[in-house]
Amino acid sequence: MYDYIIVGAGSAGCVLANRLSADPAKRVALLEAGPKDKNPFIHMPIGIALLSNSKKLNWALETESQEHLNGRRLFWPRGKTLGGSSSINAMVYIRGHKADYDLWGKAAGSDLWGWDRALTLFRRQEDNERLGPDSYHGKDGELSVSDLKSVNMLSRNFVRAAPHVDLPMNSDFNGEMQEGLGLYQVTQKDGRRWSSAQAFLRVSENRPNLDVLTDARVTRVVMDDNRAVGVTLNQGGEYHQLRLSNGGEVILSGGAVNSPQLLMLSGIGDREELRKHGIPLVHHLPEVGKNLTDHLDITLMHSANSRLPIGVAPSFLLRGASALFAYFFARRGILTSNVAESGGFVKSEPSRERPNVQFHFLPTYLKDHGRKVMAGYGYTLHICDLLPKSRGFIGLKSPDPLSDPLIQPNYLSDPEDIKTMISAVKFGRRILGAPAMALHSKREVMPGNSVSSDSQIADYIREHAETIYHPVGTCRMGADLDSVVGPELKVRGVEGLRVVDASIMPSLVAGNTNAPTMMIAENAADILLGNVKV
Repeated sequence: MYDYIIVGAGSAGCVLANRLSADPAKRVALLEAGPKDKNPFIHMPIGIALLSNSKKLNWALETESQEHLNGRRLFWPRGKTLGGSSSINAMVYIRGHKADYDLWGKAAGSDLWGWDRALTLFRRQEDNERLGPDSYHGKDGELSVSDLKSVNMLSRNFVRAAPHVDLPMNSDFNGEMQEGLGLYQVTQKDGRRWSSAQAFLRVSENRPNLDVLTDARVTRVVMDDNRAVGVTLNQGGEYHQLRLSNGGEVILSGGAVNSPQLLMLSGIGDREELRKHGIPLVHHLPEVGKNLTDHLDITLMHSANSRLPIGVAPSFLLRGASALFAYFFARRGILTSNVAESGGFVKSEPSRERPNVQFHFLPTYLKDHGRKVMAGYGYTLHICDLLPKSRGFIGLKSPDPLSDPLIQPNYLSDPEDIKTMISAVKFGRRILGAPAMALHSKREVMPGNSVSSDSQIADYIREHAETIYHPVGTCRMGADLDSVVGPELKVRGVEGLRVVDASIMPSLVAGNTNAPTMMIAENAADILLGNVKV
């Protein structure tokens, strides 16, 4: 019998397991569908280039056909191991914009989800090797945030292009100002990935009151009338149940895809959706799975006129051998790279109140999430719309709990989004055309100089845009009765059940979502432990 059963050992789940098991009188179970995070490529930062192909560590999901992306189905990688997506992501530490959290606080009807509270929690979790402690950063938290140990010259030159396009060079995207170009800080420690599992689970997983079960896929929340009393899980092909003690709670931390899927499989969702699949209704909650929002991303690629980039070529082998030596003996060099070394935040139009476009610059070719190799030396600029208006949903394909869910992001369904992305591509080209970058270019490989008009750029986006892995919103938090969870993250109409992960975001943050998800879990733990009042 458990006081807390946490479903999903990802960015949020590991934080919760740490905080809730700190009380030895509480018994906690942390359940993860994937294996332990022992694969060495998880911990070697550049191993990110290989993890998208792993079917063992990656849910490797696929969307429905996208009407506004020429009918394509998009690949959606999601972490499936201890640490979740924080074990396979690019480690970029970004919180978003202050205005994002002001919107959350307004939606929740509580200052507990506003910017001041969020900043307090970010600082509590953070151990920043360069910037903390100050009014924006922390020094004593478990989450190591560092500068990259080694930075490619191309990444530095990308930042130096800033004044040529009327942007500031920004040394801290999480400080006073978000706008500008700069080098990213990363969730690394001593040149190794510092996932949520490394930061929060390693120090707590041996507590006698915490049970961590891997390769344990939860298939249903067990309900007694409208109260959660446990979960059913599949482990090694056999089904088991874990039960709650009196007053205990199940906490779903499976992310924006798995949490709404599990709610629906458990009879909580829109009655018509459940009826289609023959699932008995426990509670009619129509917004479960709705409000899906994600960052759509398009790339520009240039071939380089030198061997400065990270290349796929025989001539790179000597550098690769040297990199192995540097990594294993000094934790420096190419293998400590997160690949997305620099980037920035800009306004697609000067009239915008705040940045609505993000860049990730890679000193290498990257195509199809790294699943396809491009030979030679080149570099890639990722460009994403931070504040898209398009909304989609997560549904069910089948009542079989081991089946993948239906993923319908509805990318570019709002016509404003394609306009934003066209403007963003033009801005990206300006940066890559600035003197600091132009001196490295042999030619633009994708989309190529023949693609120049707005309609041609739009066609290119529709044919090549992909996710940059930030789905949120499918168990929306709000003060209104239509929301899936209230500000205390309890599922409406159900007892003993909460959702704590990126799915509760009322709106998508203007940046990467890993740090905000860990902050959500920190806030939830305070709520559960009675440290704050909603």
